[in-house]
Amino acid sequence: MGANTSSKPPVFDENDDVNFDHFEILRAIGKGSFGKVCIVQKSDTKKMYAMKYMNKQKCVERNEVRNVFKELQIMQGLEHPFLVNLWYSFQDEEDMFMVVDLLLGGDLRYHLQQNVRFQEDVKLFICELAMALDYLQSQRIIHRDMKPDNILLDEHGHVHITDFNIAAMLPTEMQVTTMAGTKPYMAPEMFSSRREAGYSFAVDWWSLGVTAYELLRGRRPYHIRSSTSSKEIAHMFETALVTYPSAWSQEMVSLLKKLLEPNPDQRFSHLSDVQNFPYMSDVNWDAVLQKRLTPGFIPNKGRLNCDPTFELEEMILESKPLHKKKKRLAKKEKELRKRDSAQKCLLQEHLESVQKEFIIFNREKVKRDFNKRKANLASEQTKDSQEEDGQNNHL
Repeated sequence: MGANTSSKPPVFDENDDVNFDHFEILRAIGKGSFGKVCIVQKSDTKKMYAMKYMNKQKCVERNEVRNVFKELQIMQGLEHPFLVNLWYSFQDEEDMFMVVDLLLGGDLRYHLQQNVRFQEDVKLFICELAMALDYLQSQRIIHRDMKPDNILLDEHGHVHITDFNIAAMLPTEMQVTTMAGTKPYMAPEMFSSRREAGYSFAVDWWSLGVTAYELLRGRRPYHIRSSTSSKEIAHMFETALVTYPSAWSQEMVSLLKKLLEPNPDQRFSHLSDVQNFPYMSDVNWDAVLQKRLTPGFIPNKGRLNCDPTFELEEMILESKPLHKKKKRLAKKEKELRKRDSAQKCLLQEHLESVQKEFIIFNREKVKRDFNKRKANLASEQTKDSQEEDGQNNHL
């Protein structure tokens, strides 16, 4: 999966839609149930990104197309220093592609598995994640899957929330009633017998509390597994007591208790709650947002912070490896031309529908157009004021 060795970067028209040919595939770094992630380099700018690609047929068969479209729609409207931001989305006959910020520090789950204990870093993580959650709240988004697996570190050790696959967009003053998330990180109100009453943004702040506890202790505050029944979980929240090691600072324990408050109305669920907490009185929040505070844990730059088997699987085991895509698509097109249109099945109809409805996105172009409009507006205002001055001088 080596990069193209051509010395001259190809020239692309900036008004053209970005597509697969604009990128060089460098290596595979991760995989999900129906998609994979690899490191890519944009051929013209030489910028590095992570590219997530999802097989259309698998998405259709697993009824996941709507979720993918919803994730794209949500991510296109978001941009924040502590999120994994979307830069491009495009498609070809086989796959849908999302090109996002490249974060090489690995996810927090990987580091927990490497027995990293974060200790003092957790305070800064809570600050950064609280700012991200506050931003999502301002955009009416509930993430619903905050956990170490979905928090990536950049090379300097700052956190970024990823994976908006089950996020919910919340219209004003509404509550969500659908069950979604990863059980050990889901808030008590999601398991309540009064679930029809719904839940809101506070569920993400509970997940932040569970995650912070796990980073400090290496295990979660409640012994909940994905296989634990909802009834058992609801009972656990009513009866189990969370224990806090005596070595932890009282201020940190008090903050965690506020995040792990079973009653969502009394739980910390706003950035101001965290900012006004005495434990956070020494925090320079502008410096947090600008990433000027140095995390204590810096990921190892000498190696890739992920499972190295992904690359091997992509090269040896994968039946449709990405680096052989062009040849494969050319062959597929040839076969399709031979085939009679009557042979097209329901699957083909679904795939054509995906092709039609897919949302193409280019953040570079959006920013370019915005700056152009801004410049035009500024020049018009300057022109108007000059004309006004000229008229005044004439008078």
